[in-house]
Amino acid sequence: MISGLYQGQDGDSRLELRVDVDGTRPTGRVSGDLFTVSGATTGYTGSFVVHAPAVTAGAVEGRGAFTYETGDQDVRVTISGESGTAQVAGRTYPITFVSRHFRKVLLEQDSVAGAVPFVSYDTGSLPGPAGSPARELSVAAAWAEAGIELTVAEPGVIPVDGAGADLAWDDAELHHAMTQQFSRFGDAAAWRVWLLVASKHVGGYRGIMFDYGDAHQRQGAAVFHDAIKGDSPQAQRAMLRTYVHELGHAFNLLHSWQKNLATPPQPLGPSGGFGDLSWMNYVQNYQPGGEAGYWAAFPFQFTDSELVHLRHGFYRDVVMGGGAFGSGAAEPAPFEQPVEDLSGLALELRAKESFGFGEPVVVELRLSCTGEPRTTHGHLHPDTEFTQVTITQPGGRTVLYRPMMRHCVDSSPRIRLDAGNPAMYRSAYIGHGRDGHYFQQPGEYHVRAQYVAADGSRVVSPPCLVRVRRPVGDDDHRVAELMLGEEQGQLFSLLGSDSPALRSGNLALEEVIDRYGGHPLSVYARLVKGLNAERGFKALTPGNRLRVRPPDAKQGVEQLAEVARMGGIDNITLNLVMRRLARAEARQGELRKAHAVMDAMVATFAAKGLNPIVMGQIRRQAELTKSALSAEA
Repeated sequence: MISGLYQGQDGDSRLELRVDVDGTRPTGRVSGDLFTVSGATTGYTGSFVVHAPAVTAGAVEGRGAFTYETGDQDVRVTISGESGTAQVAGRTYPITFVSRHFRKVLLEQDSVAGAVPFVSYDTGSLPGPAGSPARELSVAAAWAEAGIELTVAEPGVIPVDGAGADLAWDDAELHHAMTQQFSRFGDAAAWRVWLLVASKHVGGYRGIMFDYGDAHQRQGAAVFHDAIKGDSPQAQRAMLRTYVHELGHAFNLLHSWQKNLATPPQPLGPSGGFGDLSWMNYVQNYQPGGEAGYWAAFPFQFTDSELVHLRHGFYRDVVMGGGAFGSGAAEPAPFEQPVEDLSGLALELRAKESFGFGEPVVVELRLSCTGEPRTTHGHLHPDTEFTQVTITQPGGRTVLYRPMMRHCVDSSPRIRLDAGNPAMYRSAYIGHGRDGHYFQQPGEYHVRAQYVAADGSRVVSPPCLVRVRRPVGDDDHRVAELMLGEEQGQLFSLLGSDSPALRSGNLALEEVIDRYGGHPLSVYARLVKGLNAERGFKALTPGNRLRVRPPDAKQGVEQLAEVARMGGIDNITLNLVMRRLARAEARQGELRKAHAVMDAMVATFAAKGLNPIVMGQIRRQAELTKSALSAEA
């Protein structure tokens, strides 16, 4: 057998060569990464892959696809024993065998005290597909079967100081924790990734790959122990899948139903991708048969196309801190309406009449049934990526909105849409994402969305017109400058953060409040500051301890009350603001005021003339909030 990783050097050029023509699940490819050595430094030069090489005794050769221009695209590898030569781009490298694994990655894993990390699962513990051998699979062993050597650094345990009973993490806290705790976090591409085993997420998720906020992404992921813990074989099996799944995103693997957004766009597998037997599919969405069908057929492995990406994807498309998640994807066309749509569902996007320049662009998504009752999942917000949004900019270019934080939802509660509950609604901030700000110039934008339903149907919305007004006067210009910074966009996505890494953004929002407090856009600065103050914030200290900044109820009341008074925000966000305002009042011991805020919320929305079904939901929500706050008091 000759497959594996080889290394060699010719002068100042270093080659890492991957031969994959025999052995376990060979993909029939040869690929490599080239680096330039200069003194004590090494820089990346480019990559290549030979997709269908000719294999003869002791030789593998073919024409390569390169990431850079070269006059000689022929690649020839000759191997005898554990050494040989590789002719690449006109140079000849003496090569030496290094490993049967094709790539090596360092995993630095830390856990919060009380969250017990997964160890291993015996795949023979529960019935599985015929032909899939029973074996003991740790996370590292699962990746080894894909040809990736995952070395786990000495795990760390993060003590908890002053956290009380609430150990729920939000996206802002996770991002801050990575920047403080991951010893190898940095603005560079490298084969290393951080995994935090936390207690739980405020959204109830099982896992999240949360590092999308800068030019060096995919370095951090988290799994949530409270959502996946258990000693039963079923729980251990699910834990293994969650760990491997989240780390798969760090290697730039998309969900199974999103492969058409990859680079180059890949064909979707059976049932629009939901039929893939892959770590990257969602168990409950598998077709046919849902969760039971998935586990009965899943052989605990990646698909063939995913193996090709992991083993032979170009360096920057795979390495952590390299290309952005999904980077290099072909520019998407606006979603086309299906030729035939029997889904019984309709998707609609709504936006306010116009937005000020620099104003956070928020759209409302409405999914409804068009006739007979329909049951589907409730993941309508684009941060779960069951819903995708395209934005056609004034110049005609179409871009895919990619949220800064995207959540993996391993559970999908079913929503029934019928006469008593004809539609569900979500509010989504789409002004900023992994690619920065999307609405950076005045003009007309056309926004369209696609929702992937529980049965795989792709429901497309009509285009929604979003107008961004030109600034008028010096105050408009200055406020827009203060709102459109990169850190400010991240703060809007995170709904605030204490992280020192976002200090400049927080200072800019404070300047909006202090100097331009009467400007209509100041309501958004108050929104971010108020929501962040009203909640506690977890931070990892340099001494590797977890400390919690308690909620600042007084500051929360001050800012959120002003947000409610000023208005200008969408209804769903206003609903959130008033419920959080009520919680802040209750935390100050003002339970009567908290109840009054809920009564005011009902009156506010009744005055807007909302339909009776929605008003009924709001009234129930207000009463439930009152009851919860009274119980806490």
